[in-house]
Amino acid sequence: MTFFAVLFALLAEQLKPLPRATRLRAAVAGWADWAARNLDAGRPHHAAVVWGVAVVAPAALTAAIYLGLRHQSLLLALAFDVVVLYLTLGFRQFTHYVTDIRDALDRGDELEARRLLAQWRQIDATELPRSELLRQVIEHALLAAHRYVLGVFFWFVVLSALGLGPAGAVLYRLAAFASRHWQPRREEDGAPVNARLAEIARRWFARVDHVPARLTAVGFAIVGSFEEDVNSWRRDAGLWDDRNEGTVLASAAGAMRVQLGVPLPDTGPPPPAAADVPGIDDLETPAAPPDTRTVHLPQGAHLQSMVGLVWRSVALWMLLVAVLTVANVLG
Repeated sequence: MTFFAVLFALLAEQLKPLPRATRLRAAVAGWADWAARNLDAGRPHHAAVVWGVAVVAPAALTAAIYLGLRHQSLLLALAFDVVVLYLTLGFRQFTHYVTDIRDALDRGDELEARRLLAQWRQIDATELPRSELLRQVIEHALLAAHRYVLGVFFWFVVLSALGLGPAGAVLYRLAAFASRHWQPRREEDGAPVNARLAEIARRWFARVDHVPARLTAVGFAIVGSFEEDVNSWRRDAGLWDDRNEGTVLASAAGAMRVQLGVPLPDTGPPPPAAADVPGIDDLETPAAPPDTRTVHLPQGAHLQSMVGLVWRSVALWMLLVAVLTVANVLG
């Protein structure tokens, strides 16, 4: 049933994607603000209570509703799975931006591409050069694919295997939302300014996302350029402040052979020749190993490559779930 729930939800999301600004999103933000406003009295442990009420309680309620529906009918439970996954998945919420930006760049309209990126990420993109614009689009799209699709997929499958239905999808998406929503902001923004709550939300989402981020990286390695992927993952994952984000982005960069994040490390000037160094004229100097990395600056073609990488990764995990489902039925 897990496989069909994911399949039907992905099909529904492709046919009628949810808009970015929805009543559900506003309701989730209102719920998080209510919890922070009414349950946080400033004590250190209150931040953990707020996080539990805002994130864990809705996931527990989702599990209870699922169990009640499953007791009545498997079809009702499947329908509930599909509805919750439809509301938590968000493939089309970022792919249409990638498509529109790619089309604008193909037309040579970099101004429109920058406007679309600014609209998507709420940043000032007016001064971005083309390669930097492409880098940001690729990075944000990869992280969105992980957080809106692959991470949700992982936690849904895990808790479904435990008989809790779509509670995992709710848990993951709310944890991701809280880690962004509860960041210290200016007082005039109207958001809670509590460093302890922001730290709790960030740290717990890092724990929730630890395994999904690495499975996403493994998927990218399998469906992409495996050797380049693994080398990039091991070498560059620590270059990002967030290790989970670094794992996903470094893996994808290797799979697509594209430069993401910080510039490639400078290896420094070449060593001096033996003839230029006094006293070692008669010594043999071993040749330095060649740099075999084939990493390129972001180009327009990498946008399509990135979308294909994500789709192949989703298909890979769907296939794995289908195989496990068949094995479970036959067993």
